[in-house]
Amino acid sequence: MSEKTLNGLPRYRLLTGPDDASFCQRVSEMLDKGYELYGSPSISWDPEKKSIIAAQAVIQKTLSD
Repeated sequence: MSEKTLNGLPRYRLLTGPDDASFCQRVSEMLDKGYELYGSPSISWDPEKKSIIAAQAVIQKTLSD
């Protein structure tokens, strides 16, 4: 079952990527679209890329909320 949000976007998104300015920009863009942060961010070390990978979940209210 897929609940509709106010703008038709998915209710839950998990954003991942290198811990850099572009990742922060992506999170900011989702907040501008009406999403809210869900839980704490997470970081992990990618030994192949030798970089830190960040993750942040975001949620958006549905029409029934």
